[in-house]
Amino acid sequence: MGIIHQIRDAGIVGCGGAGFPTHKKLSKDIEYFIVNGAECEPLLRTDRYIMLHRAPDLVRAITALKAELNIAHCVIALKHHYQAEAEALRQAIQAAGADITVHELESFYPAGDEQTIVYEVTGRVVPPAGIPMAVGAVVNNVATVCAIADAMDGLPFTQKYLTVTGDVRCPTVLQVPIGTSYADCLELAGGPLARDYFIVNGGPMMGKPVTMEEARWAVVTKTTSGILVLPAGGYHARTHAVDLERMLQRARSACIQCSACTQLCPRHMLGHPLQPHRIMRALSAPGGSLDDLLQDPVIQNAQLCCECGICETYACPMSLFPRKINSMLKKKLGAAGIRYQPPEGVQWQPSPHRPLRKAPSERVAARAGVRAYYDYEISQCQVASPNRVEIPLQMHIGPPSVPLVSPGDQVAVGTLIAQPPEGAAMGARIHASLGGRVESVGDRVVIVKE
Repeated sequence: MGIIHQIRDAGIVGCGGAGFPTHKKLSKDIEYFIVNGAECEPLLRTDRYIMLHRAPDLVRAITALKAELNIAHCVIALKHHYQAEAEALRQAIQAAGADITVHELESFYPAGDEQTIVYEVTGRVVPPAGIPMAVGAVVNNVATVCAIADAMDGLPFTQKYLTVTGDVRCPTVLQVPIGTSYADCLELAGGPLARDYFIVNGGPMMGKPVTMEEARWAVVTKTTSGILVLPAGGYHARTHAVDLERMLQRARSACIQCSACTQLCPRHMLGHPLQPHRIMRALSAPGGSLDDLLQDPVIQNAQLCCECGICETYACPMSLFPRKINSMLKKKLGAAGIRYQPPEGVQWQPSPHRPLRKAPSERVAARAGVRAYYDYEISQCQVASPNRVEIPLQMHIGPPSVPLVSPGDQVAVGTLIAQPPEGAAMGARIHASLGGRVESVGDRVVIVKE
């Protein structure tokens, strides 16, 4: 069986993003295969752990992909201060005699942004609203490639590496069955230090806030990269409490058009025509509804936003919300069927000021209110063994998978329990992450250990 079929059968999706089915990303037209080990978000340590402890598996999977897909260049990109991880990778590459390059990046945010890392490695600019394949590149997260190595050994994607950190007693990397509850994960990290706390699914910049009520039902999915526990009255909790109407009012009354959000925007620095300060100005114009503004080309450029958060967390001196407003506009434009159309014949060039405008990761962490959790080392990984998992049927781009099991069925770890609907262009297979009895089937398959 070829490696692409192994990846498909294992149900692997991108571990560092929206859950794009990995087998759909790979083809024989790839010139650059870039393994993203930059660990974009401050505080997360998952990819660093994998590179340090599973370097031979990464090299084995990359070598197999290179051979089967005839890839010219295979590169592992990581930040230059990940010295122990870089050394582990180089030793594994040398031991295997592999044709793989280690590319060291500066420590800036968002170094792990897909289009940013393509430019850093290849010198090529992905066109606005385009994908890396437009310039012959494919980017996969370190954890995704690790799952590919497991698939080569016949293991489906049932275990997830993630970081639990922030205001917890013992920040840690976990390896848990998919469907493990957040409560179990927090317990393995020693529990929160405070009684009242605020949870972010992911990292401090692009992670999604989770309310206390949502946290009771939240489980680890194929795309969960981290669980961040923060003070209940901190920066993230305060900004999450501001509703959209208040954001728009503040934009109309307080934006001083300093253009710092645009000058530091990673996509703008790649030459893309995204100008957050002009979007804020357009929203400040008197008269007209928000829906009327969707025809404005400046507003339509909001679709180019990668939602990294530099504009509002790091750049804006007035504590406004360009990222959240861009996110809202992207949804409205999508619902209206308006898609960004790049002009033809344009050679996209990065800003000459880009080298001087990269935001240092440590300063970004400080602006995001998480500097206190920035400096810590994690050398161990805790392996969880819960008594119950709740496996969502929607953990990927595409329609929810169709369950293949019923309540009362007995399953083993690795049993196929759901697959994409027939004829679906996108989707992913889902396997049992725990051996036991199927307790219920709905939008989740609940399995209880017996």
